[in-house]
Amino acid sequence: MDLVSRRKRIRARLKYITNRPRLSVHKSNRYLYAQLIDQNSGQVLAAYSTKKLLKENPKLAEKKPVEQALEVGRILGKMILNQKIKEIVFDRSGYKYHGKIKALAEGLREAGLNF
Repeated sequence: MDLVSRRKRIRARLKYITNRPRLSVHKSNRYLYAQLIDQNSGQVLAAYSTKKLLKENPKLAEKKPVEQALEVGRILGKMILNQKIKEIVFDRSGYKYHGKIKALAEGLREAGLNF
């Protein structure tokens, strides 16, 4: 199954959950991006990436990408909890749930989010 059809299938299921914001994930060859989107208005509530993480803390460039994704999840989770949001919908955008995507989700759960 290719990425495009998997992405469409996942988005179709998530479209009907409108009472919780959606955390969308994007991977480039170099960085991991995550943003929390209000499904009703389409407004971005919070966003963070490994690019921003490495700019703020260059020492983390020595760590593995999975460890960087875990740290992004922890920081983004704290940002979301500061907005009094405790439940989200995790939209992995068709990526398989392993590696960086799994580490990001674990970081968000460590911060205290439910999904």
